[in-house]
Amino acid sequence: MDISIIVPLLDERESLGELAQWIDRVLKAENRSYELIFVDDGSTDGSWDEIEKLSKANSAVHGIRFRRNYGKSAALYCGFERAQGEVVITMDADLQDSPDELPELYRMITEEGYDLVSGWKQHRKDNKLTKNLPSKLYNATARKITGIKLHDMNCGLKAYR
Repeated sequence: MDISIIVPLLDERESLGELAQWIDRVLKAENRSYELIFVDDGSTDGSWDEIEKLSKANSAVHGIRFRRNYGKSAALYCGFERAQGEVVITMDADLQDSPDELPELYRMITEEGYDLVSGWKQHRKDNKLTKNLPSKLYNATARKITGIKLHDMNCGLKAYR
């Protein structure tokens, strides 16, 4: 299998169908085999029902369900444990990460030899004061302390060898 896509989520029922269809469309156009692993981190909005529906319609879609909210790190861990792909890509469920980026992330890992490629949310759709400003301060501090030159340390869109 070429790609495993891990999508941790909490109460994202509204976006799951569109996200699954978009990923399928992009990766079929690239002729890539893939699995899409939704990790439901204790949703209460019917997200799990939507994941079950999507997995019945598309055999590439799988789900992991937590009984309660354990957090994004636990969701990613369980997704990585299940992943079978040559390249593992993580992304958020809220449609702020574009599946159109998946082929380039895959190419950078497989052709350019990177072990990790990180996305960068250049145009956030969040509240500027409560999300953007703290994010900019965090990223600037993290770059200074670690020496790692990433624009967006907390972006969910990442690819791993």
